[in-house]
Parts: sequence; structure tokens; C-alpha cells
Amino acid sequence: MSNELLSPAEMTEADRLAIATGPYDGIGLMRNAGAAVADVVLERYPAATRIHVLCGPGNNGGDGYVVARLLAESGVDTRIWATGVPKPGSDAALAAAECSIDALPLSEFHAEAGSIVVDALYGAGLSKPLSGDAARAVDIAAALDLPVVAVDLPSGLSGENGDSLGKAFRAEVTVTFVRKKPGHLLLPGRELCGEIVLANIGITNDVIARLDVRTFENKPVLWRHEFPVPAVDAHKYKRGHAGVFSGGPSATGAARLSALAAARSGAGAVTVLSPGSAMQVNATHLTSVMLRKVDTVADVREFIGERRPSAFVLGPGFGVGEKARDLVLAILAGNQPQDARIDGLVLDADGITSFREAADALFEAAHQPNAPALVMTPHEGEFGRLFPDIAGYKSLSKLAKARAAAHRANAVVVYKGADTVIAAPDGLAAINSNGAPWLATAGSGDVLSGIVAGLMAQGMPPFEAACAAVWIHAEAGSRFGPGLIAEDLPLALVPVLRELVEGRSQH
Repeated sequence: MSNELLSPAEMTEADRLAIATGPYDGIGLMRNAGAAVADVVLERYPAATRIHVLCGPGNNGGDGYVVARLLAESGVDTRIWATGVPKPGSDAALAAAECSIDALPLSEFHAEAGSIVVDALYGAGLSKPLSGDAARAVDIAAALDLPVVAVDLPSGLSGENGDSLGKAFRAEVTVTFVRKKPGHLLLPGRELCGEIVLANIGITNDVIARLDVRTFENKPVLWRHEFPVPAVDAHKYKRGHAGVFSGGPSATGAARLSALAAARSGAGAVTVLSPGSAMQVNATHLTSVMLRKVDTVADVREFIGERRPSAFVLGPGFGVGEKARDLVLAILAGNQPQDARIDGLVLDADGITSFREAADALFEAAHQPNAPALVMTPHEGEFGRLFPDIAGYKSLSKLAKARAAAHRANAVVVYKGADTVIAAPDGLAAINSNGAPWLATAGSGDVLSGIVAGLMAQGMPPFEAACAAVWIHAEAGSRFGPGLIAEDLPLALVPVLRELVEGRSQH
């Protein structure tokens, strides 16, 4: 699977294993990496008047010496500006020795308009802010608006979490090797990396398979094998039944959006569970989605016993309070009517906020052996209400926070945002990379909750269902583009779903 994301430590281990097994030794891998970067520079910037290669003392700098040598051999006016000296006997020292260009001190770095900067200072392994000459180089490149090609990761960014450690280069292109790192996808890293080019330098998939990677870029390859495709003899209840709880008379739209999304994503039957006071409002607007009066826990149990729903959504427009808590805990209790099996509950919006002062009750219920799977879809504010201590740890990345929350709650946590992270209780996690700004519109999250429930209703496992829903939701938003409102999203799902089903059928 080529969508693994490697932490800096995992990348170091991949290098070690690859060198141990061959065919390339350390300098061989470094030559391959430098060649990949040089190829990108020559292809993207054929008219550049001069290339300035900034080299650090470690392996990232070693890559830079290879880049400079190859560019000079190609006839490009190339200068090297170095900070520190590679450790004697290291691969970086070998690369520097093979390069005939005299390195100038980074403290004297200057550039001119029309030139290009290759940032090979520190890469993904940096763990402290840039300072001194390196920070000054960032300022010079920014002041002249020079295109920057970053080697592995723009210096000043953390490969672990995408945080800017202080000043950092803003790259036009980042060339990374073997696999992307979390810092390439988590904000602000994603914005500072520019276009990401993934280069193969000779480390095989077999080496990566030995690492037990637990973090992935959220792409269909991660979950396509679990994506539901109806059988020839399928009827509506074989395709799953989702129930979506509605709010009161003045707050019904969010639930209907969620219900329609569940239906569009393939659930064979969807029912809006409406308080009696909102029945008439909901009935006026529903056609393909069914409607049922539900005011109490007893009403829910009766619905479960009669109609055998396999997934629920609670939260969109529902209202915050005891009623929401009671319904959630009743669904998670697991003591449902005979032969009834609930696969999952999607908790969003008001459903999450309702447990702000009772989080332990929610987590305890989700940990019970017979509890349905719980999927929570908080944005940053909702995450902070349910996990205030985790949210308050400034040193934790968004990825680490989502993992900690998922473990505590025994739930799949979809930590929403432009860099949505999906984390499972067992530590599996995915970072979404196809987010679209057009999705920043009221009701968009309600649609996402419905997609998750619709996929779980069809038997898709909760982590894979959440990952698929996030990707599909973002893809539909990207394709629709400007002018998108939440009502557009359910229908915009159709071409994306068609392509996935056709692709799944062919595998």
C-alpha cells in the first residue's frame, strides 16, 4: 500500500533496513534522492538564471550536495551555501567530497531575482526552530519571492506534526522520498510544502511492510476493499437501514440533510426519527426518506424492534441536553430487542456537546462489550468540549490528539478541519488530503454524518466507513466547486460513488 505515512523515526528505520538488505548502500540512496530533486529542478525551472543550494550538515544536506553536483554537470549556474560540516565518514561527507563546487558559508548567503533556492538544510528531522543564518536565508528567499524547492520537507517544519517551529521556508515544490510524512499533510505544513512530488529512491515496499505503519493518507486504496457494492439479489433492507434523529419544529433541516446523504450513500432505507412536535414539518419535506414519531427511549426501542435499523445519526440540529444523552446511552447499551443488531452510531454536533459535562458516561457506555460502534465527528470546538485536556496539550499534533481521544472514548474520531484526521481506538489513523474550501458551509457536516451512517448501515466497518465518508464528501465538494451549499452535496455524491462502485467491481 503506497499511502502509508512515515514519521521521521520510521523513515530513519526504513533507511536502515534498506541499507541492510540492499541493493543500495547509504550513499547510493543519497545519490538517488539527489538525482530525483535535480530532475524536478531541471524540469520545472529550465530558464532559471542561477540555482542556490542550501546545505545543512546532515543527510538532508548530503542530498543537497548531490543536487548541486548534478545541476552543475547539466550546465546550470549553481552555488552551494552551507552551514556546518558533514560528519567525517558519513554519507553526507561522501556526497560533499564528490561535489566539485566550493561551498560558501550560509552566513554570506545572498541571491538575485530570477534565481531558484533548493532548501536542503534540515528536512523532516528538525525538532527545534530555525535560527541565525538559516532563519536569515528564509527571510531572503521570501523578500525576493524566490521559488523554493524543498528536499524532503521545507526546513523549519516538523515532519512529525506539520507545525512551523518558527520561521520556515514556503516551498513551491517539495520532493520527498519513499512515502510522505504526516507533516506534509497536517496544517500548516500542507500549505508550506506546495506541490509534493514523491520520488522512489530504491527502498522497496517489502521494507515498508516491515515497519508496521499505523498512519495513512486517506485514499480509496485504504478502504476500497470494504466499500459496499449491492449484490444482484439485494433488496432495500439487505442494503441496511439508517435512522436519523431530528430536532424540533424549527430545527429539522440538518437531520433531513443527513438522512438524504445516508440514502445517497447506499443505505436501502432511511428513517427520520422526529419528535411529535416536528412531524408535520418533516412530512412536508420528505419523499424517499421515511418518517417516524420518536419522543422517548421507549419509542426508539420499539422502532429498533420493528424495523431493525443498523445505524443511527444523532446530533445534527437535535438540541443539547438530557434527551440527547438518554437516547445515545440507550442505543449504546447493547440490550436491544431480540434479533436486533445495531452496527453503529454517528454522534455529531449537538450530540457531542450534550456530553460536555458527562463525557465519562459516554465513554463508559462505548466500552461495554455489546455496544455498537461509536463514530464521533467533532470540529475543533466540539473536540475541545469533550476532550478539554487533550485539546489543551499544545505539544500534541492533531494526529496525536485524535488518536488519544479515540483510545479514551473507544470510538472512531473524525477530527474535522481542512486537514481532517480519522483515528480508531486501536491506533490506526488516516489524514485526509483532498479537502475543499467549498465545504466550509453550514450543513456540510450534517451531510458527512449521514454518509458515515449510510456506509455503516451497509456493513462497512466503522473506521473504513469514516475514512471513505470523509474522502467522498471532500471529493464531491471539490468537483462541485464555487457556489456549493449543503443541499447540493447529496446529489454531488453520485458521480463519485459511481466511480468507486465501478472500481470496486473491477477489483
